[in-house]
Parts: sequence; C-alpha cells; structure tokens
Amino acid sequence: MSIKHLNQIELADPWNLSERTLERWRWLGEGPAFMKLGGRVVYRVEDIEAFEANQMRQSTTENTYLQGGAK
Repeated sequence: MSIKHLNQIELADPWNLSERTLERWRWLGEGPAFMKLGGRVVYRVEDIEAFEANQMRQSTTENTYLQGGAK
C-alpha cells in the first residue's frame, strides 16, 4: 500500500499559496484535513482532493463560508 503525503511546502506551491496561509488555515480550522506525524504536518492526497472538490462552485454568489458560520 502506497500512501502519498505532502508537506506544506509541497502543497503551497501548486496552489500558489504561501506556507503561512496553510499555517493560518490550520489554526483557524480551515483548509484540508492534516496529520501530525512526529511533529511534522502532512496532508494526505485523498484529503487534498476532497478539499478541492468541496471548493467547486457554480456561481460567485454561492456562500463559501457556510461550514464555519457566516463571515
């Protein structure tokens, strides 16, 4: 069984985000699910794909903040 994990550097690059953004998302409870392995933060590819799928929208009027309360 081969499970691929990405660290925050590997995830931030293709999304064109700063590593700091991912750190802030973790602190706020936003972003993809993550794991801490021996003090390192890693993201499973399946959790990244699920997060990306959840971000799909049909229009700009859809509220993207419903999950965590209105903002």
